[in-house]
Amino acid sequence: MRIGTGYDLHRLEAGLALVLGGVRISHAKGLSGHSDGDALAHAIIDALLGAAALGNIGRLFPDTDPQHEGADSLDLLARAGAHVMKNGYSIVNIDATIIAQEPTLDPHLDEMRENLARCLKISADRISVKAKTNEGLGPEGRGEAISVHAAALLEDA
Repeated sequence: MRIGTGYDLHRLEAGLALVLGGVRISHAKGLSGHSDGDALAHAIIDALLGAAALGNIGRLFPDTDPQHEGADSLDLLARAGAHVMKNGYSIVNIDATIIAQEPTLDPHLDEMRENLARCLKISADRISVKAKTNEGLGPEGRGEAISVHAAALLEDA
């Protein structure tokens, strides 16, 4: 068994789409980033790569590479998952926590889990996605950013 952790934070900006776990969520602001800014997918990518000792998202998908500009983060997640499996591991489970003061994310969590599971070719019951506020503290609490913490457990395939 191998465990990895991942973290990501993206600034919220007006005029951008808010995408988390591949779900477009109605909100006045979206996450800025080189790709579509999906901090949930990015944190999970880092957790998977970390557990397999395969680096991080920036090494696999450098933001200096123009082919990744505006990329669909679920496509990046699928590619990272395949990379981990190609290196001899299977995914036991993933646990992620999204930290956002707003919007309310609870109505979208099941769809996020289904999207992530489909990308990684695992059952949705192996993925947990939770949402928390930051009680008005920090950039998340002030509505300036959304962050995600993730953990992934792998085993030898």
